[in-house]
Amino acid sequence: MLQLKHVDLTTDPSAALFVKDEVVDVIFAKSAGELISREGPNRFEAGDALITGSTGDRWSVSRSRFDEKYFPAVPASAGEDGRYRSRPVPVLAKQMAEAFTLARSAGGDVLQGLAHDWLLQYAPGDFGIVENARFQQVYRRLA
Repeated sequence: MLQLKHVDLTTDPSAALFVKDEVVDVIFAKSAGELISREGPNRFEAGDALITGSTGDRWSVSRSRFDEKYFPAVPASAGEDGRYRSRPVPVLAKQMAEAFTLARSAGGDVLQGLAHDWLLQYAPGDFGIVENARFQQVYRRLA
């Protein structure tokens, strides 16, 4: 299995910009914990967003980053449990030809992807992995 380290998709000619278009269900964590996604462990702190996507996948997003990525869908209010829509924030993505592992961030949870899954880079040193079928449903390439 390929172990990715020191990744920078900004210099990778096979990466492209995509945006996510999805309405998700969100519960804000009452205490610290961990949930296990298809790609691996997602540790979270009290106040972080615990998200269930339209395809049933689950993951966490830190509270400090949540508002830049999601906004309330009517009738939810910001910061309350409910339905949220992803903001059209561009993300670099690359489909991987073989199974791979990668840390979400420096010293963060190690995620695991299968062949044909997508590696996402949200910012320098900030990564995610999305299953190919899910990626095809909720992401679109920017022109």
